[in-house]
Amino acid sequence: MAAPKGIMAEKIRVQYENLGVTGFYQTHGATYRNPHEKQIHALLVQLATQLNFSSVLDLACGSGEVSSKILELGGNISGIDPYTADAYHQRLGLTAEAISFEDIANGALVGRHYSLVICSFALHLADTSRLPLICYHLANISPQLLILTPHKRPSIKPEWGWQLETETHFERVKARVYKSVYQEVTEL
Repeated sequence: MAAPKGIMAEKIRVQYENLGVTGFYQTHGATYRNPHEKQIHALLVQLATQLNFSSVLDLACGSGEVSSKILELGGNISGIDPYTADAYHQRLGLTAEAISFEDIANGALVGRHYSLVICSFALHLADTSRLPLICYHLANISPQLLILTPHKRPSIKPEWGWQLETETHFERVKARVYKSVYQEVTEL
């Protein structure tokens, strides 16, 4: 998979610095593809027995790298992303809601319920002052959270509603499975 308009994975960080995260996705959101799709898919398969795919929220869904694999594994998916709805629709024929991290911190997902929330290569981009409230709201809508990331961020604290259950990696991409302190995880 190619990064947007020829941007290599290592250059995305430079583009974030030059354009800002919002500017990058406003410019490249319609054509964005995560260059780590192979690793994302491998980790989803590796963790499949620990996760409930019956109702998954693909948070910051990009062009559907996570969603495509969840669908292939027989799960149900909903995507949200304020910048990549066109790329998501082009790839999967599905509509992604335009909900941002700020919207989540302000309660946009209150009243919803998912079996699992997956955030791939994005939660570390949330404003650090909003991260505790984002995590709190996510812990109230789902019993499980899977973070896929190329580094140690974000650091999620237990007082934000999540306990780390599992951490693994594949080719430098890390996967962390968290359990909500507010909800029980149901079996598949």
